[in-house]
Amino acid sequence: MPISEFDPRVYFAAERTLLAWLRTGLTVMAFGFVIARFGLFLQIIAIEAPAVSHPAQTGASAILGIVLVAAGTLMIIAAAAQHRRFIATLPAVDRPQYYAGGTLILYSSILLALVGIALTAYLTMSAR
Repeated sequence: MPISEFDPRVYFAAERTLLAWLRTGLTVMAFGFVIARFGLFLQIIAIEAPAVSHPAQTGASAILGIVLVAAGTLMIIAAAAQHRRFIATLPAVDRPQYYAGGTLILYSSILLALVGIALTAYLTMSAR
């Protein structure tokens, strides 16, 4: 089977890579949120069962959670920037003409980055 001039496989491979990084960043953000809220869970347990020994320091989980949410946000931003740089190097022949999925994915990554920034700010303010 001869390869035609138009080969969208490179473009779609780059898009799959971006989607994988978005999924990974979102997972890290969710994991960070769960860890940040684990300290709140420990505080509730300490109030309801004062006789049971609990670790006094719950701020470490909040700090670790905030760091993970920020790291996931940075992953998403870096993946979107890398994707844009790579797509700009592709010749016009390798870019699908009437495919709007690329802009949708970039807008989704911007939205996820904004959610990550807002979540980091929320966790930072609630940790005080």
